[in-house]
Amino acid sequence: MTNPVPMAEIWRGPILESVHMGHAVICDDTGQIVQAWGDPETTVLPRSSAKMIQALPLLTSGAAAANGLGTEHFALACASHNAAAIHVGRVQAWLDHIGKTDDDFRCGPQEPRDLDIRDTLIREGRAPCRIHNNCSGKHAGFLTLADHLGAGPDYVDPDHPVQKACKAAFEEVTGEDSPGFGIDGCSAPNFATSLHGMARAMAFFAAARDGAGTQQSAAATLRDAMTACPELVAGEGRACTELMRAMGGRVALKTGAEAFFIAIIPERKLGVALKITDGGTRGAECAIAAILVKLGLLDADHPATRKFLNAPIRNFAGLVTGAIRPAGAFA
Repeated sequence: MTNPVPMAEIWRGPILESVHMGHAVICDDTGQIVQAWGDPETTVLPRSSAKMIQALPLLTSGAAAANGLGTEHFALACASHNAAAIHVGRVQAWLDHIGKTDDDFRCGPQEPRDLDIRDTLIREGRAPCRIHNNCSGKHAGFLTLADHLGAGPDYVDPDHPVQKACKAAFEEVTGEDSPGFGIDGCSAPNFATSLHGMARAMAFFAAARDGAGTQQSAAATLRDAMTACPELVAGEGRACTELMRAMGGRVALKTGAEAFFIAIIPERKLGVALKITDGGTRGAECAIAAILVKLGLLDADHPATRKFLNAPIRNFAGLVTGAIRPAGAFA
């Protein structure tokens, strides 16, 4: 087993203060590793970076077509959103369309990341609802699929038909039998795989073509929805949204909890997966930006890039005290 390697450094003035270690893999559409850092076979939980895989059965089952779902629904199914008005309003409309309510969700309530919505709830003396959960778009997809399959309401149970379909899709696109799962923050199972397997899955999404079979058509639709609606996949100020915009829709990006990140690169049929071992999101954002710059897909001097790569660190007085920089092979 190869140890994790330095991926991002935190500098305070001239002093190296902290280092984020991790693993990363770039995979092509044949499933082969193009480049790797650290241990490509390390077992990982991709967390929310797997949402586009979890959304595949929504399309391949016919549930999406039967319910007239479109691009915005698919972007939300892949999203870890801020619960801004553009997110909550669309998820509520989706619930109304399929005849469901907030109580049908199995994810828990979550304080909105969007400050306007959060402050409105506080002023009105209302508690956050399940629809404010960053995964509510994914769960709207689960509900839609469960109804289409005629299955029961507990769609997050690992033995529920929805989760069995998600596991089957996950194992198919990663090319590996999953060794197990953990329960995600939204209560759904999150299946484990190797980092290589996750990069292989992202390369499948990168190379997928509409009309080349049910699974490929679904993957292409989800990928293209993400790049068409970056504001729905995360939200203002978020790395996924800002970096996708900076690349003009050429690359689909998705973060996951505990410092996971993926990239789907259609024009090169490449998939990227990375994991920062200490769970520090700032390290994952810096590392994915560094890889994209290294591949010539992201301008190192774009204002969005500069927020995450070689980004200044300021103290409470606004003074620049240091920076976060790519480390090792990324430097």
